[in-house]
Amino acid sequence: MIQKFEFHETEIAGLIEVTPFDADDIRGCFTKDYSKEVFEANGIQHDLAEVFYTTSHKGVIRALHFQRVKQQPKLVRCIWGHVWDVVVDLRKDSPTFKKWLAFDLIGEKHNEILVPAGCAHGYLVLEDSIVSYKCGEKFYSEYDDGIMWNDPDIGVKWPLDKVDGIEKIILADKDKNLQTFTQFTETYGGF
Repeated sequence: MIQKFEFHETEIAGLIEVTPFDADDIRGCFTKDYSKEVFEANGIQHDLAEVFYTTSHKGVIRALHFQRVKQQPKLVRCIWGHVWDVVVDLRKDSPTFKKWLAFDLIGEKHNEILVPAGCAHGYLVLEDSIVSYKCGEKFYSEYDDGIMWNDPDIGVKWPLDKVDGIEKIILADKDKNLQTFTQFTETYGGF
């Protein structure tokens, strides 16, 4: 079976759900999750600057991250496992400013999202996973920043029951000390 690329706009401008090219046969599958030519033919400009992967255990929350300067648009796909992925629009002039959307990214499904610059990104790992990031800008540690995963002003409804509750989540020290949405808007006003 062959699945061709499909692109679906979301309520947040520039945030696109992508179904990649996938060819299945008796051997398994061949997946192409990025093609500059195909993306451009569909009106999507996404040039790659770097690609990296995260490996995470069930219960990990990586959120809600962004790069203050030289923002990173990114094509995100769970290549193995299952994550509940969240994108928050931080663009102050956007009609969806502060809105969040969530997506089940599942390795076996091969689905992915294109996260535009100006958005925060994070995910809850529902089973041990490897996630691929194909970034349109390099990572600069001096500009790395984020907003607390459980910020009440944003109000993401994390499905913590799927990891056996809040006591089972795993957070890096840096994610325990992120700013609130109020602090972000007071400092930056948005992007």
